[in-house]
Amino acid sequence: MPRTIKASVVQSCSERFSLPDTLDKLERLTRLARDRDGSQLCVFPEAFIGGYPKYSTFGASIGTRSDAGRDEYARYHAGAIELPSPALTRIEAISKETNVFLVVGVIERERGTLYCSVVFVDPAKGYVGKHRKLMPTAAERVVWGQGDGSAIPVLDASIGEVDTKVSATVCWENYMPLLRTHYYSLGTELYCAPTVDTRPEWQSTVQHIALEGGCFVLSACQYAEAKDFPSEHFTLTDASSLAPSPNTVIINGGSVIISPLGKILAGPLRDAEGILTADLDLDDIARKKFDLDVVGHYARDDVFKLSVNTGAPRA
Repeated sequence: MPRTIKASVVQSCSERFSLPDTLDKLERLTRLARDRDGSQLCVFPEAFIGGYPKYSTFGASIGTRSDAGRDEYARYHAGAIELPSPALTRIEAISKETNVFLVVGVIERERGTLYCSVVFVDPAKGYVGKHRKLMPTAAERVVWGQGDGSAIPVLDASIGEVDTKVSATVCWENYMPLLRTHYYSLGTELYCAPTVDTRPEWQSTVQHIALEGGCFVLSACQYAEAKDFPSEHFTLTDASSLAPSPNTVIINGGSVIISPLGKILAGPLRDAEGILTADLDLDDIARKKFDLDVVGHYARDDVFKLSVNTGAPRA
């Protein structure tokens, strides 16, 4: 029996960091993917809910923070979501009503700390797990905490009539070889890669991962224009000198879907909001593993050992 899933990556962004408006957009785009393309799984970009504060400094430099930066962080903190929360309940309802498995990049709030996270929502079971970005990149560390080994799962998922395994790795975490190997060792088949990386080199990265891991890679990148940010955003950031017009492109996309054989199935999509959809023939995974299984017949366990601490740190 064929093991085929129709999957989409959504290229979009938050609505001016407004949680209600962004949840409405999530529903609209999920319904579009389902109604137009018949999608059974949708992957949304990094920080889709909560927002990616491109160019923000939050008034921080070594040894000092400004009052305006503290105010900006307070607003950003207020727009993040807790797990569980009414926002998560809304995402669960969208998944259930559309019968679409959702993988959504969110800014998660736990007490005073924010995390760049991904939530997995099953149409039948609701919220089934999350991933927290292990290592925020560069200045992201000013506002995002580090994830830990308790939030790097590979989850069993039933999508339509097909049983599969799904994971998420956010943006430059994908350059952590041991994290990738951890996911491969747990049998990930749908390797989701939410991102804001728009560089041409990113395409080589995700194509390499598909070939290396023998998995489908679904990379959903943001597309954002200046009008998609809060009105005060560009007066507080390093981009204040740009004085961008409302339609100035700030994050220009690059979403793509790649097969385990390294074939580009959809995309890359650039310079526009949109949805890419492809049929994923999961038997391609076995076809690729015939060539290369980096945690099986192409591994050398007598030479290399992977040790992963999947426990949460002590409070």
